[in-house]
Amino acid sequence: MRPLSLVPLLLLPLLAACTDQRATFEINGGAHSLTLIKITTLPWAKRAAYSVVASRMPDCARRHAMPDAGLRARFEVFSPGNDAWILRQASRMYVVETRTCEGFARLDAEPEGGLGTLMGTFETRGGNLVFVPAPGSEDRKPKTEDSQ
Repeated sequence: MRPLSLVPLLLLPLLAACTDQRATFEINGGAHSLTLIKITTLPWAKRAAYSVVASRMPDCARRHAMPDAGLRARFEVFSPGNDAWILRQASRMYVVETRTCEGFARLDAEPEGGLGTLMGTFETRGGNLVFVPAPGSEDRKPKTEDSQ
């Protein structure tokens, strides 16, 4: 066996360290949801690329990129109502909507009416990205356009 033919085998562990993890917050069943995507490209990376997919099928779905954050970043999900969702990661906040799935913006400050009801948190547990519902959130239905 020639030494050059071993190069792809030696690089294989580097490819195995790349990850694409996803976790979903189901709003009113799987057809209405927010999905957080976390992508790492190098095994020694300390940060990951994050994006959120707003989806209300069959009407809309759209992926929105967010700035890179730490591998163990937590994103809290709040429901202020009317198919709007606020994601808070440390001091950064973003609003995304699932009425048309087009709206996405970074918030400079907390909205006047507050963040809304905490629905849960996207976080890393056991090396996997998961959505953890807030205690009692099963009893509190988010105020969406469908439920008003």
